[in-house]
Amino acid sequence: MADVDAGQSGQDPVIDRAEKAGSIGLLVALALGLVGAAVALALMRREESAIYVQMLLGILAVVGVFALFAGAVGLMRFGARRPHHPLAKAYLDTTSEGVLITDKEGRIAYANRAYADLIRAEAAKDVRTVERVFAGDPEAAEAMFRLTQALREKRPAREEIRTVSPLGRTEGGARWYRVRVRPLEIKWEGIGGGKAQLAIWQVADITRDRDEQETSFQELQQVVTFLDHAPAGFFSADPRGRITYLNATLADWLGYDLAKFEPGGIQLKDIVQGQGVALIADAGAGEGGTKTRIIDLDLVKRNGQSLPVRLLHRVPVSTAGVSGDSRTLVLNRSPGEDVSEALRAAEVRFARFFNSTPIAIASIDREGRILRTNAPFLKLFGELARPSEATGRRRLADGVADGKRSELIAALEAAAQGRGDITPVEAELAAGDPNRKRSVRFYISAVEEGEGEGEAAIVYALETTQQRELEQQFAQSMKMQAIGQLAGGIAHDFNNVLTAIIGFSDLLLASHRPTDPSFQDIMNIKQNANRAAALVRQLLAFSRRQTLRPEIIRLGDTLADLHMLLARLLGEKVELKVVHGRDLWPVKADTSQLEQVIVNLAVNARDAMPNGGRLTISTRNVQAGEAMAFPTPGMPPSDYVAIEVSDTGTGIPPEIIEKIFEPFFTTKAVGQGTGLGLSTVYGIVKQTGGFVYCSSEVGQGTTFHILLPRHVETAREKQDAKAEAETHQPSGDLTGSASILLVEDEEAVRAFASRALRSRGYTVHEASTGTEALAVMEEAGGKIDLVVSDVVMPEMDGPSLLRELRRTRPELKIIFVSGYAEDAFAKNLPEGEAFLFLPKPFSLKQLATAVKDALGK
Repeated sequence: MADVDAGQSGQDPVIDRAEKAGSIGLLVALALGLVGAAVALALMRREESAIYVQMLLGILAVVGVFALFAGAVGLMRFGARRPHHPLAKAYLDTTSEGVLITDKEGRIAYANRAYADLIRAEAAKDVRTVERVFAGDPEAAEAMFRLTQALREKRPAREEIRTVSPLGRTEGGARWYRVRVRPLEIKWEGIGGGKAQLAIWQVADITRDRDEQETSFQELQQVVTFLDHAPAGFFSADPRGRITYLNATLADWLGYDLAKFEPGGIQLKDIVQGQGVALIADAGAGEGGTKTRIIDLDLVKRNGQSLPVRLLHRVPVSTAGVSGDSRTLVLNRSPGEDVSEALRAAEVRFARFFNSTPIAIASIDREGRILRTNAPFLKLFGELARPSEATGRRRLADGVADGKRSELIAALEAAAQGRGDITPVEAELAAGDPNRKRSVRFYISAVEEGEGEGEAAIVYALETTQQRELEQQFAQSMKMQAIGQLAGGIAHDFNNVLTAIIGFSDLLLASHRPTDPSFQDIMNIKQNANRAAALVRQLLAFSRRQTLRPEIIRLGDTLADLHMLLARLLGEKVELKVVHGRDLWPVKADTSQLEQVIVNLAVNARDAMPNGGRLTISTRNVQAGEAMAFPTPGMPPSDYVAIEVSDTGTGIPPEIIEKIFEPFFTTKAVGQGTGLGLSTVYGIVKQTGGFVYCSSEVGQGTTFHILLPRHVETAREKQDAKAEAETHQPSGDLTGSASILLVEDEEAVRAFASRALRSRGYTVHEASTGTEALAVMEEAGGKIDLVVSDVVMPEMDGPSLLRELRRTRPELKIIFVSGYAEDAFAKNLPEGEAFLFLPKPFSLKQLATAVKDALGK
């Protein structure tokens, strides 16, 4: 700290009593006193001096013991005093503000050189406290009272004092001082000792700052005066639309008394006509910075009259939005007012904006004829928007279809009468592609009288063709979902019936020989029940509730295996061409169901080519960026593998292409099709996680596009596949002696399953509900090896029953049977729950095999 100390030689404090040092004079006096006492005792006789020696030694002993105790408790300190912190002392000594520190009695403990210079104190004896410095100035009395009051309340305070009697000065005029005081309570060994209540005073001369503020204020006042009486109006509005400033010129134009104007007392909506507020609110700025917009609109005078003006509107904008009040210049465009050439150039910019907007805009006269238009309007309506040499200007209503023409004419007539709040009109255009109707929504607003040559209304036309197509697609999707839920519910009930028919047929076949007269009848019953089960599976496929057994497959191998079957199905008239894509990605799907999809599409293609043709099946990889080009709503960008089945048949008419995936919809003759082929395709693809759509042209052919998501095989899947291949061995013996709890609410299904299992040697306990099953489990004392349970049951469903059974038998094996897909209820089970699944309808052999496999695991 040598540099700091050296630099402060000229800034030493005037007074510094921060530490109280010992006195050398007292030390000398004490020494002389002790020497004098020793000399006096030496001159006395021994008999006389003995008593005085003892008294002196006793006094010194008492003083020594007291010093020891005082040092122990901290009342006395020995050794060198603690030095000041050099940085803190350097700051106080060199600060430009005057600093004075006093104790609670007003005694000065510290005063820096700046304070002495401020009050013109030549020496330490001339330094006075702040209260005494300002005591003789009546202008400072009130401020000093507030400062001392704050000090008594032990809180900091600050005041600015103007005095015509400068501190210690005889020259100059009035001056300004900033005085601050702050209480400080510290353990201090200075004046008074112990814990001290100190007051820190800071005094600064701020006369120059005040003079600069006064000058700035006068300059600002002059600028405001110039702005008030400028030949153009000016206002400023905050982001909430409240006018914070209004100059005299604009106040005069609008009829307001500027003397009574209060910031925020007038809203933008009070002086802006119609929808102009929204136009002004749109700052039009990019990211950050500011941007000036030129806006032509009408203001509203206080008496209700219109004032046509041009605004130069500027708003500070940051990346977070509007960040300040607007600066808006208002130019009067009433007749007789002059507009500069610079502002006329804005007309060109407005024309560019008018023609670049994506909304079609046109002005209409009282007869409904089109007057002026922008470029999008010409593009949307074509020749209708251009005047004809033969008929002149065309009527807007002639461009829409007959169904909405009268409604549009009525809206235009309402605008010609000056009515507001005209309901938008949505209509189809009369011209255009007959296979794709284009629709437009018209927004119509009336034009004030005299605003344009013959103009009665402004029409804004917004094409809604794509929006309506999306709405129709959404409605179609909702309809398909509703039909799917209905089909799934029907299929579930049919599965229960078919399970009983097929099961009891198996029981009858087991007790009849092939030579019995009734054996063939029973076989016919079972075969027709299996046909019905196939139809039910198609309904479940459409409703996406069938049971899939997905596996990782290569589409090239699947199509190669199907080639011979497809060739036989298509016949000799149809040429089959299979185009394999290179390096196809794997997909995860049910192989048999995917084969069913391709077979159904091939059969449909064959029927569409009665005179022969060519069927092409091609595969390829579709990357994420390319996938979005397919017109399938809701398809996320990802990697897909595409299967495209194309024919050269008759094609599908546009009016029925939206219905082809609906169940039971068919264009074939009665008895030639069920109408479930394409609905099955739709359901299987959707349940696999893919997308399917159709593109067709009448007389040219049809192409079905199937996109299946790319599957990335994990190391765990490879291990599971290998383990499954090693452990899966079909069982030949389907008998057993285990104890089985059968839970089924359908009596016929329960009766068949019970008889089937008993015939294979099992002990069967029956229950019709989940609650009853728990009671049977308790009666059996837990001696149940396997539970075969339906999923959908009253009172307690299958997953709930499993959770209850797991509380007492965590190792219990279970088989779920259901007419719905396994995924429909597996999500309701705890994660990692182990169970087997048997879909309905099932035969006697399938039931016995499932039970044998479950007990063997």
